Amino acid sequence: MTGPRPYLKRYDALIVGARCAGASTAMLLARSGANVLVVDKQALGSDRISTHAVMRGGVLQLHRWGLLPKIRAAGTPPITRTTFHYAGETVVIDIRPDHGVDYLCAPRRTVLDRILAEAASDAGADIRHNVSLGGLVKGQDSRITGAILRDPVSGPIAIQAGIVIGADGRQSTVARQVGAETYAVGRHYAGVAYCYFDGLRDQGSRWFFRPGASAGVVPTNNGQHCVFVCVPKAAIASRVLRNIKDGYFAALAENSGTLRREIDNATPASRIIGFAGAPGHMRNSQGRGWALVGDAGYFKDPLTAHGITDALRDAEILARAVLKGNDRALARYQEERDAQSHKLFAVTDRIASFQWDMAQIKALHQELQAAMKSEVNHLAAIVPRISIAA
Repeated sequence: MTGPRPYLKRYDALIVGARCAGASTAMLLARSGANVLVVDKQALGSDRISTHAVMRGGVLQLHRWGLLPKIRAAGTPPITRTTFHYAGETVVIDIRPDHGVDYLCAPRRTVLDRILAEAASDAGADIRHNVSLGGLVKGQDSRITGAILRDPVSGPIAIQAGIVIGADGRQSTVARQVGAETYAVGRHYAGVAYCYFDGLRDQGSRWFFRPGASAGVVPTNNGQHCVFVCVPKAAIASRVLRNIKDGYFAALAENSGTLRREIDNATPASRIIGFAGAPGHMRNSQGRGWALVGDAGYFKDPLTAHGITDALRDAEILARAVLKGNDRALARYQEERDAQSHKLFAVTDRIASFQWDMAQIKALHQELQAAMKSEVNHLAAIVPRISIAA
């Protein structure tokens, strides 16, 4: 008879959360020789609310990590064109080759998160699902030295770790337990509702903007499209989430009569999923024996669909810092992250305000594009692999 898989007494890194940020960080650490344990309270391959879109920076990383073939093999279509609809004006942008990337993609989280977790496991990381964080353990000088885990099979487990990384989302337990200070808070946020549809023609990603509302269509796995609507926070309860079905279709019609008619000829492949929105934040994301990555440390409104890309970016920056093995490297991780994030955070907050006319939203999108290009150039300059510190 085989018993529960044993834990080691100590790991180089314990990562709480096995989604985009956590699994990517684990994969990069493990590929460089670190002994990594990753725990996630949810099951492998479970779904989650997401914008799905991976921008050029994220595709660049997935390419150099060798994961794009698996993502494509899972039925994820390449996105080679994006179209912006500004009321009566249409702007079409073809995705041109840059830094070896000639398409974007928008995999379902059931696909992307699983592939990242499996890549981490293949690299040697120990991935444990359905295991949650009970509490952090402190040593001398309040340094985090490990954690108590809740494993439904093995029971409470005490783990020692060189660093504990919180990749456990916007409402991070790790952030709360270390008392991570929030030093930037978004002033605005949007409510979002989305549904998957079969039967829509693939026209690349499409974004619709009118005063007071926006919508989007993103091609995702197996011929389906994710169709979403966004409204200002002041209108969330009354316009969408009070009656999510009626509010969703009304918001689609308000954005584009053409899009609404397309939906009438398509087949819903899911329920309508809603997110009431939340203010963005930037938190202190490193300290003695701990770090935060992904939404745990930096979250902005999903209206600009840049969360996954930032999570992959920050995983790479953090992994490089952890491998250097000192507190100063962790401090530089946060400095580097913030340098790449401040403009994205600010322009996203202004877009989420919905306090713009058509000329202003086009100007904001130009600012967003410039910030994204800077991010891609920064990622392209990163040397992909370094060795673990002795």
